[in-house]
Amino acid sequence: MGERYFNPSQMSLAKAAFDHAEKLVSNYYRFGLSAFRAYRYDIRTLAELETHEIQEGAFAHLCRYRYEKKGSPSDSCFFHFYRVCLQDNRILDAVERANSFIKFAPLMLYIAAHELVHVIRFDGGLFDFEAPQDEKSREEEIVHGITRQIMQPVMHHDLNLVLECFSNQYKIGDLYH
Repeated sequence: MGERYFNPSQMSLAKAAFDHAEKLVSNYYRFGLSAFRAYRYDIRTLAELETHEIQEGAFAHLCRYRYEKKGSPSDSCFFHFYRVCLQDNRILDAVERANSFIKFAPLMLYIAAHELVHVIRFDGGLFDFEAPQDEKSREEEIVHGITRQIMQPVMHHDLNLVLECFSNQYKIGDLYH
């Protein structure tokens, strides 16, 4: 079976989910959206990903890139840029397998908030992007817990189902590259 990609409606819902997640995450961390925009990241769907950004076994894969300021002799003149690599096929398969039990929009909202928490934690030095796998597994549990708290103000039946399905498995978490 070939790759499956988001259709235009799903692309629109994914964008709306990230917009909504930015607001929720900003509220949780108590900083304004303008401060949130200082984080360097973008979101790509499967059709836009490079081979190394495609990851089996995850709904999203977070990649980190290092950019250096041109003409700078110092290592201190660089920044990290994060790419949230959505794995359309895995997300669509999960929604399809759930037979309407899990809906696309609430799943995307959870994924978006989860990934944004990772960006904040990595960029702020709260967790090492290059940590060993056992530490990454523990970080997934922490991020899942934070994401659950972030979702509380907008909790509804469909979102609660998403949280319940993944609470014991932490399958929504990233695999880092």
